[in-house]
Amino acid sequence: MGGRRRVLYILSSHWDREWYEPFQVFRHRLVRLLDGVLAGLEDGRLAGPFTTDGQTIVLDDYLEVRPERRPAVERLAREGRLVVGPWYVLPDEFLVSGESLIRNLELGHAAARALGAEPSRAGFVCDLFGHLSQLPRLLAGFGIDNAFVWRGHHLPRERHLLWQGADGTELVCYHFPPRGYCGYARAVRVGPTPHGTPTHEEQRAALEDYLDAEADASVLEPLLIFDGGDHQEWDAGHYAVIAGAMRERGGKWQLSHGSLDEYAALMRDARHLITTRHAGEMRETLHEPGTAQLIPGVLSSRVPLKQANAECETLLCHWAEPLALRATQQLGTEYPDGFLRLAWKTLIENHPHDSICGCSIDQVHEDMLYRFSQCRRIASRIAEESASLIAARIEGAVPANGARIVLFNPLPHQFRGTTEIDLDVPPDYPVFREAGCDEPLPAFILNGPSGETIPYQRLGQAMNRIRHRLRPTKSGEIHHVHRVRVSIPVELPPLGWSTLTMQPAPPNVPTRCSVPGTLLDGPATLDNGILSVRAMRDGTLQVFDQRSGEEYSGLMTVEDRADIGDGWFHGVAVNDAPETPAAANVAIACIESGPFVSALRIRRKCPVARAFDFERMQRCEERAVLTIDTVVRLRPGSDIVECETRIDNTALDHRLRLLFPTGAKRSSFLTDSAFDVVERPVALPADNHKRAELAVETHPMRSWCALSDDQRGLAILATGLHECAVPDLPERPLALTLFRSTRRTYLTDGEPGGQLTGALVFRYALKFFRGAPNRAALCREAQRLAAGVRTAQLRAADQRIHGGPGALPGQGFGFELTGPAVLTSLRRVRGGVEARFFNPQSGSGNVRLGWKHTGMKFAAAHLVEFDGRLVGKPLAIERSSATVRLGPKQIATLRLTQR
Repeated sequence: MGGRRRVLYILSSHWDREWYEPFQVFRHRLVRLLDGVLAGLEDGRLAGPFTTDGQTIVLDDYLEVRPERRPAVERLAREGRLVVGPWYVLPDEFLVSGESLIRNLELGHAAARALGAEPSRAGFVCDLFGHLSQLPRLLAGFGIDNAFVWRGHHLPRERHLLWQGADGTELVCYHFPPRGYCGYARAVRVGPTPHGTPTHEEQRAALEDYLDAEADASVLEPLLIFDGGDHQEWDAGHYAVIAGAMRERGGKWQLSHGSLDEYAALMRDARHLITTRHAGEMRETLHEPGTAQLIPGVLSSRVPLKQANAECETLLCHWAEPLALRATQQLGTEYPDGFLRLAWKTLIENHPHDSICGCSIDQVHEDMLYRFSQCRRIASRIAEESASLIAARIEGAVPANGARIVLFNPLPHQFRGTTEIDLDVPPDYPVFREAGCDEPLPAFILNGPSGETIPYQRLGQAMNRIRHRLRPTKSGEIHHVHRVRVSIPVELPPLGWSTLTMQPAPPNVPTRCSVPGTLLDGPATLDNGILSVRAMRDGTLQVFDQRSGEEYSGLMTVEDRADIGDGWFHGVAVNDAPETPAAANVAIACIESGPFVSALRIRRKCPVARAFDFERMQRCEERAVLTIDTVVRLRPGSDIVECETRIDNTALDHRLRLLFPTGAKRSSFLTDSAFDVVERPVALPADNHKRAELAVETHPMRSWCALSDDQRGLAILATGLHECAVPDLPERPLALTLFRSTRRTYLTDGEPGGQLTGALVFRYALKFFRGAPNRAALCREAQRLAAGVRTAQLRAADQRIHGGPGALPGQGFGFELTGPAVLTSLRRVRGGVEARFFNPQSGSGNVRLGWKHTGMKFAAAHLVEFDGRLVGKPLAIERSSATVRLGPKQIATLRLTQR
């Protein structure tokens, strides 16, 4: 590398939108920062470009306050002096779905283009808490062939590597120095003391030392200076030092002010010199002091935020978008692009790593709840309106004294099983009473699409509930109903619907379940011929798998231990040991008994330490009693046990997990991830005792984890719970973290929000099997657990309001997906229909998307990239279907158009 080495200076500011201050406080600082940047760019003191931290939301936030500066921002963005995007926000990767990451990049690209600029093609992920195995593929889908990384990979004395994603996609990467994206500011601009003000001469000398060290660490001739520490404004004084170095014509360095895109191009040209390679996730903990911590504890901090996020993602991807698409395609209604875009934008504003990770001050997380609420309201309204329109346009009029109930299937696979629905029974329907009981029971009959009688199991009721009906040109109308909850057997077509009709029973005729029997097999046992599930006197479960002859004991054991950490880390106290608190008393009750679903409620009173004594550094002797209620449900023909646990958390400073011993003889287990399934080791690294940041036994999961051998296997499916583990014990238990209760909050004296006192609710399910698990099937089961079944119910008046009746069939078929694939998105975009799916298996397979019985017609099918670019040649359409060959871990986006 003879001659002067090229050096690119990048000016930025890593902008955590909310963290140790709420959004509006940080925005006040942001406006001052960007005012200064724009002034410097316009008067020539700053050559530019200025990089907006890889995210476009900072400019949206600025222009809300300074709308008069839009022309200047647009001009500078068009000229490339403001580098915008590619993200909308810099997200956490493990706590949001893969689909959310794609929509984030979509929004970022759209926001950049709205300013008249092309989005940056630099894969900037400078401060995220580890990286997904599929991030290379996600970036490549937007034309980004590089990444700028720091956390999760130990590379202290090298700056470049080639990173291969799960599907084989490879990026050329720059690895920030040990002190990361703040390293230059600390080493050169600010100096060795946090609030230092070194002279220009001292800064210039430090710059020489910094570049000498970077030259030793780089196999590439060009070097990178990244000046973009947390919330740091443009330093005009230091820039004078940089500008002076740029003007020099001699010396070792040829310094220029540039962009990450320019440096990415230089890496691309010299990638043949890079020999260091990495494959898969980046989740290594810190090896040496002064380098990048992984910060793994964010998986389980402030869990209600994670649950709210998962609910919103499910509403958008499995309900609002597919139902709106169906209404548009078959009824000609307007597709609600604007509302969906707003819902996604509002949700993604909660995805920055300091937000969704739950490691900020209380005010930040209170603000997030409002955004989740707004997203939930928009998505729910779209889903409800679309479902009601479809229900109203089904052929035939709703009987004057009846009601139409339409059940919708959110997945592209037939659903055959039982489900619970809530019926609004008209108050003028007859009632009956059982002998010796004065409680009135509404009497009604359910009929299926062909008029057949549908048996139902009555589960509960609430009489005289208020409802309202809105008419477009009249005032609202209030009416009353009896709400009755029932369980029914259903067969739902893929992504389709099935129609029931409810009518009053004849007077004085009781309406009871016509199917005899129950899954209750004793006061504390459920049995469906596949699984026998017994609630034990200690509050745990014992399950006997009648297919394999294997028994599982101690399931749902409570583990509680101190947590002296914060939103970032689970803090393990030296003077602590995990407890499996023996319940002071256990009450087991049968709350549902019948042929379609039976359920037990297990109520445990568990004494745990009330708090941690930070003066004595041990848990206090005073005990708090946690009431832990778990409802366990079993259905006919199912190998899944559904669970819902409610905890009244009255203790502080602790972590609570549930343990599920598997007995499987394996040294690794599986979890799902965004567009992937990852195999994880049970044992901790052999060099863990030498690491500056300990590797922990906990790992991320999107919605399931599983451990199995040839004889036995168990998977836990969960909604909004993202931390699991397999402690290295002989019984190989799957450990599911329910929550962490912490008091420490960064830059505060401690705040109460992280303690999560009060009522907490967790939904999960246990699936029993043996041998290697079907990865795609587990992903689908987890989707079904999260999405459930949705209903639309109409009376005759509702049908008229929604423009019915129409010509839709009583049983409607939607898109069907066959093969080893999992659907993650189905929506209308760019004038066509786009379906996205991935292959989580380790082998290849054919995947077919069909729409034969939908009434929809498409003339062309084409694979496209995430940003809409066409891939390859058009696909053949045969018998209303298109087939794609998917390799291992491959993600495909299929676009269907009508011309």
